[in-house]
Amino acid sequence: MAPSDLERLAAAARKRRRDIGLALNDANAKAGGTSKGTWQRVERGEAIRATNYVKIDGLLQWAPGSSMNVLQGGEPVPADPSKAERGSVISELPPEVHEAEARDVIKLAAIATTDGLTSEEIRALSERAVKDLRAAGLL
Repeated sequence: MAPSDLERLAAAARKRRRDIGLALNDANAKAGGTSKGTWQRVERGEAIRATNYVKIDGLLQWAPGSSMNVLQGGEPVPADPSKAERGSVISELPPEVHEAEARDVIKLAAIATTDGLTSEEIRALSERAVKDLRAAGLL
């Protein structure tokens, strides 16, 4: 990540925290599943582990993936659809539909790219990938 991308996220995070009236303290950080130090690093424009960005999204009441989107030049999406910026897209499909689609895509990719996997191995691979995507806040 370029320093300018990190600073862009830092500015957006500081603004969002002020807008929602959230104090940068240990109690709020802990409630969000991260540490105050990690949160401070984001607001100073320093990189953190990729898995922690989804926790920052939750703290800032952004939809999962918003921090990464800002780092890639996009805009954050508020978790509350009524507060979404004009032009933002928030899926109205239930998570189960997204998970089923992800499973199907993973199964097809496994079939297309590997030889000799059993149907049970493909199913297990698909379930593991969906679990990991869910844990990362992407599903």
